[in-house]
Amino acid sequence: MAPALRMAGITKHFNGVPACFDVDFEVAPGEIHGLLGQNGAGKSTLMNILLGLVRPERGEVTLAGEPAVIRDPNVARALGVRMVHQHYSLIPTLSVWENVVLSGEGRVDRDRTIAQIEEVSERFGLEVSPRAMVGDLSVGEQQRVELVTCLIDRPRLLVLDEPTAVLTRQESRSLFTMLRRLVDQDGCSVVLISHNLAEITAVAHRATVMRGGRVVSRVIPAETPVAELARHMIGRDLPGTADVAAAIGADPAPVAAEPAGPAPVPAGPGDAEPVLRIVGATATHEGTRALDALDLEIRAGEIVGVAGVEGNGQQWLSALLAGSLSLQDGEVRVHGQRVPVGRPGSTRRAGVGVVPEDRKTSGCILDMSVADNLALAGLKSLSRAGVVSRRKLHSLAERLVEEFDIAVASVDQPMRSLSGGNQQKVVLAREMSAGPAVLVLAQPTRGLDVGAVADLHERMRQAAAAGVAVLLISSDLNEIMQLSDRIAVIYRGRIQGELARAEADPEKLGLLMGGVSA
Repeated sequence: MAPALRMAGITKHFNGVPACFDVDFEVAPGEIHGLLGQNGAGKSTLMNILLGLVRPERGEVTLAGEPAVIRDPNVARALGVRMVHQHYSLIPTLSVWENVVLSGEGRVDRDRTIAQIEEVSERFGLEVSPRAMVGDLSVGEQQRVELVTCLIDRPRLLVLDEPTAVLTRQESRSLFTMLRRLVDQDGCSVVLISHNLAEITAVAHRATVMRGGRVVSRVIPAETPVAELARHMIGRDLPGTADVAAAIGADPAPVAAEPAGPAPVPAGPGDAEPVLRIVGATATHEGTRALDALDLEIRAGEIVGVAGVEGNGQQWLSALLAGSLSLQDGEVRVHGQRVPVGRPGSTRRAGVGVVPEDRKTSGCILDMSVADNLALAGLKSLSRAGVVSRRKLHSLAERLVEEFDIAVASVDQPMRSLSGGNQQKVVLAREMSAGPAVLVLAQPTRGLDVGAVADLHERMRQAAAAGVAVLLISSDLNEIMQLSDRIAVIYRGRIQGELARAEADPEKLGLLMGGVSA
């Protein structure tokens, strides 16, 4: 039987750098095929060529044995190829059915579209309400809308880019159950792009690994240890630190026997003055309570993790510390000084660095260069008489690009030309290199490859060792439990309870996350 997809000799350069070089990629009928690689390895470029979003310089594509010339996404759709991208393209002010209609062609038929959504939703267990407003949905529900939009077309090849990056564990399990049903019952083939190697091992029949724009290996994930998969991806062994499990998406047990990394720096004395103190923080957003008398303290040299089911105020805690959320009541203090939150730049001037959850909208400026984005936190040190020294700016940018292993052809290229993971690295490099007293990291490892995750975790430990007060907001409980000295659980905008790392376990955390005192 002919392959569902065959891409042969695919080559594409950007700014003289090969994004894909002589790539051969093949997916069998009815197969879930993993596509692995570090940020900038060429995965997205390869799939964008398949989708007609990028034109290759050479190479050919065949679908089910038939040559395919895919000039644009409409041709790809007509050929049965659909993709759910890592960053969704939904319009929040429209309903689910209206967003689905916008993705299609021809006359708008409301009742028919609603019926299609309900039929696909029921068949695959996706639980999508056609009349719901997209802006009212969680990120997991929005992903289901994107899936339904694709599945209505009954695709023969579905590409998923980091589909579990914003999902809870239960939502991830439901997604993979749906994918197996899609493959087994509908004969669809699936390309799964993921940095979570444990997931690839669990669900993918085969996997192709890319590095530096080339295919470096083809493996059967179920027969390949995740540490070996990681080695294929990054070209070296991961360090034997305690957070390797989080880097590869596995539970701690499989790597528990590996040599431990440096012991975490203990928190300061209990009676020491907190570097960051939030007292009674209460705020609303569009008439809804965002924060509800939230109290939180972090001392120098301490990593405090904030855990919770998504949608319980994590994003507003991050916004508060970024200075973009005003309080109705309560206060924020850094080194004992009250910070006028809600005023642009107020928290940065107080020594707070923030890596926001949504890097594209609030973490960087996509139309500016990589160098300019890296310099945003330190323009004063690069300026004289209000004029920025381009020489100093370039020197800073080139140093950070090398130090944080950011894949760029030039520091002058626009941010939007970088892969999502490399955009995240730019934001991380800027904030972590600015010498903050308080460092806030919201979902910092989403979209990062295994090597970058391990590196980030080590940098967090080093920042704490240097006396920085670190606040980690993450939906990954493994990450929270492995890195935090204390864990605070947020529920409906307030801290439901706190646990020291030694007493934290998934059961206790689960109770607190559900609003029950542990």
